[in-house]
Amino acid sequence: METALREASYEVLPLRGAEESIVEHVPRTVPLTVTVTEAKGLTPTIELAERLSRHGFTATPHLAARLVRDASHLADVVARLRAADVDSVFVIGGDAVEPAGTFPDALGLLEALEVVGHQFRRVGIGGYPEGHGHISPEHIERALERKAPHATHVITQLCFSAATTTAWARQVKLRGVDLPIRIGLPGAVTRQKLVRISAGLGLGQSARFLLKQHSMVWRFFLPHGYRPDRLVQGLAPALGRFEHNLEGFHLFTFNEVARTEAWRQEWLARLSDAVPR
Repeated sequence: METALREASYEVLPLRGAEESIVEHVPRTVPLTVTVTEAKGLTPTIELAERLSRHGFTATPHLAARLVRDASHLADVVARLRAADVDSVFVIGGDAVEPAGTFPDALGLLEALEVVGHQFRRVGIGGYPEGHGHISPEHIERALERKAPHATHVITQLCFSAATTTAWARQVKLRGVDLPIRIGLPGAVTRQKLVRISAGLGLGQSARFLLKQHSMVWRFFLPHGYRPDRLVQGLAPALGRFEHNLEGFHLFTFNEVARTEAWRQEWLARLSDAVPR
C-alpha cells in the first residue's frame, strides 16, 4: 500500500484558483490529470495541462470524444499538447448529449489518435466497477475490451466498495484485458469544497455531476468531511496481485489538493513508522 500511496496520481478540475493551489501544495512527483466539463469545453482543460506542464508537473488532460469536432480539430489538439511537452492523455466519451462532431465515443477518438500519429507515451481509458448510469454492463465491458489495445492503462470511476472494485477487476482480467488498473478514490474532501465545485461547474453540469455521483454525496456531508481511510485499507490486500492488475491509486481531489496531500503524507508517515527498524 505504501507504494500505491507514494505513486498516487491526482485528478483536478480546471476551475479558478486550481493552478495556484496545485503549485503551492502538490509535489512535482505527483502525476496529475485534468478533467473536462461539457459546459467549459476542451480549452480550459488543455490550457491548465499546458500551464501545469510548464510548472514541472506531469499533466494529463482528459480528451472527451463528444467535444472534438473532427480530425482537423483533433490534430490541432495533439500538436498543441506536443508543443507543451504533454506526453499523455486520458480518453473518455464525454457527457455531451449530442456530439460536437464526428466522434460519438472514446473508441472512435482512440482510433483517430492513432491515425494522427499522436506519439503520446501514455493513453488512459476509463473503467466502471459499478457500471454506467446510461449504458448496459455488457456494453460497457465490451467497449473496454475494444478500447484496451489502444491504451496503456485504465483508471476506474469512483467506487466505495473494495470488494466490488476487486471483483470487477478480476472479471476484466478474465475477459482478456491485461492493462494495469489505477483505482479511482475520492481524496480527503469537505462538503464546503464540494459545494464550491458544484457552483463552479454551473447549474446543469452540477446537477448531472451529483446525479452520477449520488452514492458518494452523503459521505462528503459528514461533519468533518470525507477521508478514504477505510477504502484504502480494504483495497490494500488486492494491490499488485496477478489476478486483477490493481496497481495504484488515483485520487479525485475535487481541487481540495492541500487537504488530500496532507492526508496522503499522514498515511505515508504512518506506514514508514510501522516498518521494523
